[in-house]
Amino acid sequence: MRSLLIFSIAFFHCLALTAQGSERPFTKGVYGDPGAFLKNGMTFKSLGINAIFVRSASLNGDIYKTAKGENVRVYVEFPTLNGKDYLVDHPEAWPINEKGERAPAADWFMGICLTDPGFRSHREQELRNLLKDYAVDGIWLDYLHWHAQFETPNPILPETCFCDRCILQFEKEMSVDVPPGDTGAKAKWILSASDSSWRRWRSRVLNDWVSDMKAIVKERRPGAILGIYYCPWYPDDFDGAHYRILGLDMKELARIADVFSPMLYHQMMDRPPDWVAEYVNRLDEAGITNGTKPLIWPIVQAHSKPGIITTEEFRQVMWNGSRAPSSGIMMFTLHSMISEPGKLEVMKDLFRKK
Repeated sequence: MRSLLIFSIAFFHCLALTAQGSERPFTKGVYGDPGAFLKNGMTFKSLGINAIFVRSASLNGDIYKTAKGENVRVYVEFPTLNGKDYLVDHPEAWPINEKGERAPAADWFMGICLTDPGFRSHREQELRNLLKDYAVDGIWLDYLHWHAQFETPNPILPETCFCDRCILQFEKEMSVDVPPGDTGAKAKWILSASDSSWRRWRSRVLNDWVSDMKAIVKERRPGAILGIYYCPWYPDDFDGAHYRILGLDMKELARIADVFSPMLYHQMMDRPPDWVAEYVNRLDEAGITNGTKPLIWPIVQAHSKPGIITTEEFRQVMWNGSRAPSSGIMMFTLHSMISEPGKLEVMKDLFRKK
């Protein structure tokens, strides 16, 4: 009887572990162009890497074949809402600000109008083509926010998009009647008289993009997963700009995405290394994840910008970002690892112990 009890406990414990996704090995990843490692005579296996997160522009047959030959998972970054190149020939997709003018670039980043049908079709086809060419293990959506710049201590947070198409769609989908007038007058009314509906609608538009991208991934590669890179602000930061301006509703996104990869670039965002662990813990405390759905695989900063990130500082953020409920980690970027051997050793040391 005692043996049966022990067996039962062990059996149900195994079931619980499986339910929590612990059968998936800890994701020991690198982000960027992994071809740089290969050109320097390194192998993924010797570095302890079991997953590469490749920019879509960097993925090629050699990298894919080498990774699969070493039993390394291949995840691809997909620049979802970066509109810079598309806008060159498609100005109709330009995001419009509350003055009725084209929103200027936010530092180096140029966003897009999320309701532009041409841009959406363009991105959908790009994703289908990528999934047709490579049997990747997952797609990571990047630049996942309305037009803004958050990778800085002083973010750029424009109000967009108030083009005629967005306003008409907002009226129809939220049952709102915007008084007639020029774009500036309409925007002023929306922001003063219907602000909560406006923010909710913008979030829904963004969520619909994510759902659509996931449907395409599952259609073409049923076994692949969908991850998202996103801004790791707390809800109250910058007067609630995470939801108010970027359009990110983390609880809704948690129902869609398989993996969250918060962009925990502590130095770029003027935060201490301990913030990395603090942020991951808060996701758990807020009930957004319990470490199983979505999984948490942070991306932490190795790149020395705007200041110098020392080897010891990098060690701190790597260990902080890899603590539970995280079940994976990667760093921005792998070129920093190649140019700074000390950081490469930090990565190898952590990966050996995971």
